[in-house]
Amino acid sequence: MEPTTWVQYFQTHVPESSIPQSKPSLEEKLEISFREANDTTWDTWKPPDLGMMRFISIIIGETTRLKNFSITMTPGEIALASGNFTPVTQFILLGFSEYQDLQMLFFLIFLLIYAMTVLGNVGMMTLIYIDARLHSPMYFFLSVLSFLDICYSSVVTPKLLVNFLANDKSISFTGCVVQLTFFVIHVTTESFLLAAMAYDRFMAICQPLHYSSVMTKVTCLQLVAASYGFGGINSIIQTGNVFVLPFCGPNEITHYFCDIPPLLRLVCADTATAGNILYIFSALVTLLPAAVIFISYGLVLVAIGRMGSSSGREKALSTCASHFLAIAIFYGTVVFTYVQPHGREGGKDGQIVSVFYTIIIPMLNPFIYSLRNKEVKDAFRRRLQANVFPR
Repeated sequence: MEPTTWVQYFQTHVPESSIPQSKPSLEEKLEISFREANDTTWDTWKPPDLGMMRFISIIIGETTRLKNFSITMTPGEIALASGNFTPVTQFILLGFSEYQDLQMLFFLIFLLIYAMTVLGNVGMMTLIYIDARLHSPMYFFLSVLSFLDICYSSVVTPKLLVNFLANDKSISFTGCVVQLTFFVIHVTTESFLLAAMAYDRFMAICQPLHYSSVMTKVTCLQLVAASYGFGGINSIIQTGNVFVLPFCGPNEITHYFCDIPPLLRLVCADTATAGNILYIFSALVTLLPAAVIFISYGLVLVAIGRMGSSSGREKALSTCASHFLAIAIFYGTVVFTYVQPHGREGGKDGQIVSVFYTIIIPMLNPFIYSLRNKEVKDAFRRRLQANVFPR
């Protein structure tokens, strides 16, 4: 028998139509999995001796084609395929658990960062409250920003610190819902608050004659309330988008807090619609404020370029530079994490990026705004002279 006969024989047992040519749906993945599991043809069929090497090479080639096709199933899909419908009552947070020898070191590092976050932001709010020279719209927004930084860092960091020391890294189903709800509220609110701060700088530099009449206390409160309103709406949509779906067994979250992309991997259903909702609303609450910020600062830069006084340009640039730096770090990490057509799946890269906007940025904001702001430094110096080194 010629070697080509083995090709014909193999093709009759493994027809081309059985090899999928496009990315399958969940149902097609399950059908392929069951078909492969139930196929007993290879246990009973014995190839003739002639042409064995050619036959094996064909088998390897066809297997490689299947592997290159990369049929990947999430833990939720695997549970659905195996018929496991155990109700999930708690989740296991696996973030940084692969570094067992570094748990104590991580605990000390993140504890120091969290302490600096709380002390720095509380200090900023206190300084703005007690110094009358800082009672202006810009510093009112800055005090609200400090409050938000404390809030959404406190939603995530304490549980992370506990998990570094505990063997039980679980969080209840209800606790996971609450954590995600408050996290989305505060992160979304900060996104819109940064846009309000950019609008305030635009009015102060580009429309100085109308600034005091437009940026009144009532207007500032309305902008903060609107920011919280957008945060609440987005939180309801995003949290409901995740937890309305079924969880039927897998409960290990490859992250250090209950975030949306790793939670969607545990869902025992098709998550295409949920992923699209995550992408669309994350884009809206990120890119719309970012557009306001870039337009405002674009006009601010034009106005600064037209200033005749070099001291005026330097003061305006110093005021805006710290704000723009904080904005660049915040939006860069948020866009990298959420505003992608297929989202991130909570791997090591996703965890590292999340550390920046959930833990590092809340610590940096007080230093960014104080070290590059002459008015804040002067106010801090006055408080030291009045309370620590009185004359």
